[in-house]
Amino acid sequence: MQVTMATSPVKPDQPNEDFVGAVPNAVVLLDGAGLAGTTSTCLHGVAWYTRRLGGALLGQLAADDGQDLTAILGQAIAQVADAHRDTCHISDPSSPSATVTIFRTDDDRADYLALADSVLVLDHAGDVPEVITDGRVDAVGSRYRAAMDATPNGSPEHDQALREYIEALRAHRNQPGGFWVAADDPRVAAEALTGSLPVSGLRGAVLLSDGASRIVDQFALADWPAVLALIAAEGPSGIIRRVRTAEAGDPHGRRWPRAKAYDDATLAACTRFPARHAPAEPGR
Repeated sequence: MQVTMATSPVKPDQPNEDFVGAVPNAVVLLDGAGLAGTTSTCLHGVAWYTRRLGGALLGQLAADDGQDLTAILGQAIAQVADAHRDTCHISDPSSPSATVTIFRTDDDRADYLALADSVLVLDHAGDVPEVITDGRVDAVGSRYRAAMDATPNGSPEHDQALREYIEALRAHRNQPGGFWVAADDPRVAAEALTGSLPVSGLRGAVLLSDGASRIVDQFALADWPAVLALIAAEGPSGIIRRVRTAEAGDPHGRRWPRAKAYDDATLAACTRFPARHAPAEPGR
């Protein structure tokens, strides 16, 4: 499998809270959740959490032992929770969390997992792209975002409304009727969206954090076929460049109301899915 990646932090001097990585037949993308200015009970921070969890996932996927993706995610969450449960109040809703998107190929089959609101786009040859994302975060968030959307990004009013929005969301984190993210409880892995499909007819797959997918789902500057075409022409960095141009042209969120004027943006594009156990050549 060929994988190309691009990632961009909000600012060069700030840690990137997204994570993306790959092993020969699998890709992992995480988008960390947290907010400066709100109270956290973790000493380490969001970037630490996404890197630890992403590394744990890649380590298990590298074993290539055919485990179910939900089992892999549950074990990785437990591993990272154990790494800081003695120093941090990891069960508190203010502790770091992350979306998780995994795409894996296994001979003639592809498997995927999506937990929370990052995006997976499956490029079916000769058909419209299939978009997979867990919409429960947005469904809950839509109840609380009116005050935030009514104030310009960068203003004290918006900053306060954003803090109140995040605090309201935290009450629904990993709760029935709310939304589910990777944090401290490995049982949330069972809440992820999962599926399998034949590799034949699959031209590619793209994983995007919501900082990158906003080119479609917030800014409406392209549709998904156009995004796939742009990635084919310019690579994942072409999407990020357009996102950054749009953000810079609307820094106060007047055209596109949003929680963050700028966001970490990350993509991974997967193509070429050869069978790993190809038949021997004649005479060999």
